[in-house]
Amino acid sequence: MSRTKPIHHSIIQRCKKNDAKAQMELYNLYCKAMFLVAKRYMKDDMAAEDVMQDAFIKAFKKMETYKGEVSFGAWLKRIVINQSIDELKKKRLELVSINNETHQVLEDDDWQVEDATTMQHIVSCIKELKEKYRVVLSLYLLEGYDHQEISQILGITEVTSRTHLLRGKKQLQKSLKHMRYAEGY
Repeated sequence: MSRTKPIHHSIIQRCKKNDAKAQMELYNLYCKAMFLVAKRYMKDDMAAEDVMQDAFIKAFKKMETYKGEVSFGAWLKRIVINQSIDELKKKRLELVSINNETHQVLEDDDWQVEDATTMQHIVSCIKELKEKYRVVLSLYLLEGYDHQEISQILGITEVTSRTHLLRGKKQLQKSLKHMRYAEGY
């Protein structure tokens, strides 16, 4: 894997030397985007902000481990996602293992939505789902993780990941239909 030249190389190098001013610069460059990532997993803005700030603290402490193999934003995003998952686990997120008989393969399932549906509608409806469905949907749809990765991140089986995704998707589709009906389109 080839290394990428970080966009903010000089700031990152100064952060590796614990330069507080550089850390603040880096925080200001990435805080809005990382807040949005945390918001996908946390129910409210305050919890998302706490997760984001904890992730930045963790990133600054582990800055020496950043080697430039991926973009800094991708590296930091991974930390924010992991911090969000850790926070949800602390709250004892109930991810109940589902029997194999309820397992349904999603590969032939249709993920299309109405043309008038915006990304904002989808994200808004995802935020209203139960946490176990919201987390799996976000990891799968928004972050691009597969079921094996999701099962490792959340400590659940792949079957449970697929089941939560299926159930979350059904609830999401129901919410989107309700939203379309309410808005008259």
